[in-house]
Amino acid sequence: MTLNKEAIKKDFNKKLMHMFSEDVEDASNFHKYLAFSSLIKEYCSENWFKSNKQYRKNAEKQVYYFSMEFLIGRLLRSNLLNLGIEKESEEALKELGVDLRDLEEEEKDAGLGNGGLGRLAACFLDSMASIGMPGHGCGIRYKYGLFEQKIIDGYQVEIPDNWLKDGNAWEVRKDDKAVIVRFGGKVNPVMKNDRLNFEYKDYDEVLAVPYDMPVIGYHNNTVNTLRLWSAETVESDDELDFSSFNYGDYSKAVQYKSAVESISKVLYPDDSHIQGKILRLKQQYFFVSAGIQSIIRSYLKTGKPINDLYKHVAIHINDTHPSLSVPELMRILLDEKEIEWDEAWNITTKTISYTNHTIMAEALEKWPVDLVKNLFPRIYMIIEEINRRFVEKLCLSYPNESSKITKMAIINNGEIRMANMLIVGGHSVNGVAKLHTEILKSRELSDFYELYPEKFNNKTNGITHRRWLIQANPRLAEFITETIGDRWRKHPKKLIELLKYSKYSSVQDKMDEIKKDNKIKFANTVKSRYGIIIDPESIYDVQVKRLHAYKRQILNLFHIMYLYNKLKENPNLDIFPRTFIFAAKASPSYYLAKDIIKLINTVGKKINNDKSIKNKIKVLFLENYRVSLAEKIIPCADISEQISTASKEASGTGNMKFMMNGAITIATLDGANIEIRDEVGDDNIITFGMSAKEVMELEKNRGYSSSQIYNNDNRIHKIVNQIMSGYLGESSGEFRNIYNHLIEKNDEYFVLKDFDSYVKAQEIVDGLYRDRKKWVEMSITNIAHSGEFSSDNTILKYARQIWNAKKVKIY
Repeated sequence: MTLNKEAIKKDFNKKLMHMFSEDVEDASNFHKYLAFSSLIKEYCSENWFKSNKQYRKNAEKQVYYFSMEFLIGRLLRSNLLNLGIEKESEEALKELGVDLRDLEEEEKDAGLGNGGLGRLAACFLDSMASIGMPGHGCGIRYKYGLFEQKIIDGYQVEIPDNWLKDGNAWEVRKDDKAVIVRFGGKVNPVMKNDRLNFEYKDYDEVLAVPYDMPVIGYHNNTVNTLRLWSAETVESDDELDFSSFNYGDYSKAVQYKSAVESISKVLYPDDSHIQGKILRLKQQYFFVSAGIQSIIRSYLKTGKPINDLYKHVAIHINDTHPSLSVPELMRILLDEKEIEWDEAWNITTKTISYTNHTIMAEALEKWPVDLVKNLFPRIYMIIEEINRRFVEKLCLSYPNESSKITKMAIINNGEIRMANMLIVGGHSVNGVAKLHTEILKSRELSDFYELYPEKFNNKTNGITHRRWLIQANPRLAEFITETIGDRWRKHPKKLIELLKYSKYSSVQDKMDEIKKDNKIKFANTVKSRYGIIIDPESIYDVQVKRLHAYKRQILNLFHIMYLYNKLKENPNLDIFPRTFIFAAKASPSYYLAKDIIKLINTVGKKINNDKSIKNKIKVLFLENYRVSLAEKIIPCADISEQISTASKEASGTGNMKFMMNGAITIATLDGANIEIRDEVGDDNIITFGMSAKEVMELEKNRGYSSSQIYNNDNRIHKIVNQIMSGYLGESSGEFRNIYNHLIEKNDEYFVLKDFDSYVKAQEIVDGLYRDRKKWVEMSITNIAHSGEFSSDNTILKYARQIWNAKKVKIY
């Protein structure tokens, strides 16, 4: 499709008239946004149809990426960019008196994810479409996102993220593709045609209705699909129990509808109580069952035999949340397609692959047997049989090692271990950074690696350079193209060609100018939104990510307090002015993380209002961190804080986004930080702290005492006492939880242990930044090497080494 600005103007006017009976002069920005988005969706619809038709007609192998999260952000600018009509659209709208940026601000960030897990899934979908891979997403259409964060008196306050209040311009409801998902009930074994079958009775039915969103490839004809499932009542007559209503029992009258819709109502319901656990487990099975039913139905339309499913379909599991895919696929093959166990198991294991994202306990899910048995009786029977056969195999392999068998069993001590089931029930298990994968193989999953070495592999995470460089930092992207040509836009590894210009004064000056302009723009945004003045000439030191103790925002904050204390002692201290920028959400029930947010804001309030330190440091906490906010912060950052406790961060992707935009990383040797260092060299990254090996050794030998450091390091002693004494303007007990975590509970993530090394690393930052030529050269070097971390490269590795999927050119 060839589009020029005149055609876009004409089509936009027509769309506004058809949708709202308005012209450009009378329409609100929101109506303009809805009309323009509808038009863009219409522009991609022909290729969307062609892509699906060609995949089916040629029985192309298709990848289905199952994830609880897809943190896709805003789509308007991204879709224009990928369609290749961004410039034409901007000019067309401008001639009609419309600013494209105003329309972008009308779009809500989709409430479909929380952190790195969901953003990775979104980058992977973008990359699959952009390299021409038949790959689709499968998830839940949450009515409410995690929450919208407000900061009130320094505290995080959660309010509902009703992102669908005004609809979603990019989705298409597909009633004809709806499927039934069953919960509860009873299962009775019956003999039928000399075969044991299972009769399912007295179950509750939920209608899973798909909403499809186009995933547009970059400057090609590929349009893949993100399919999100919504839970609805099976029959409209059941929405209201009229008998109960007539007798005045209004709550019971709508109870059924409310219970069903709750399944897709909110991302990550609080599972600190039993009802929350039930709802979360229902969510997981709901989209897994709906997704696999839909895949099987679509596959059978090709006329290919069900036994060849794995040759044409790859189902990839993003962390353990969709782990019930294993028994659900087995259920369909066994009960509906009447395939014998061994063949069904062969099909299942060859179809399913699994990405492990962490070694943190909360991500290696375990579910109570009774819960699974009551919610999904037939699924539990299948899990039980998988476990029986697996344990039988283990007993033959390890006849005298009962403890190993117990550790590896899928069911043990009244719990089902979902990661174990995925390892046994799939053909591939990958970590997301070299270090992470080695830890899985040598420690966390070493028994499974010994049994199945061929299943384990590494696929270091990646990010889409289209959103995080071309879209988020357009001036930088344009200058890179002026310098090395435009091949890097489709082949991001070509960014390495920028390296030969890293010492050119003209290139350095332009890069420095672009960064300063980005910083000024961000400073203006901060002033208008928060009323805080920050200095664009200061170092923008940024830590934006999910708030968790292992990510150690508290270590960053301790360094800030250390600097503040030094400035109070000597206001004329020669330090380069620095603006510390935080943004993060804490899980609503994670009280330590919420206390850390309060402490950051409390410290910020004290420092920002202290005129005696002459504005040499400022502390900013930006509320409601999300993709669209990240797109504003990352291009202006000078320093990227990647300071997790070594061995705890599986990979990280924020580190890659900052690197791609020229920030210098200060990092522990954890996750993908190691691979960034290997790419850019020791001279272009600042590292500190214990290694993963040292951390694990301390954990193993229990050879650490945080109270000893607290008592012997005067800097730490003073900071901790300031937090607890009321010095910051809060009551002395306000931060007791943080004190207990660091001192009484022995500082689980070694904040105090790494403090001295971190302070020295920050002193290196201060010195380096003063040498602008050297600093900008480091920045260019980071950008040049960042192409290695494009998700396009990552997806190609998944396709070749796990999915056995190929690119498909859409005609």
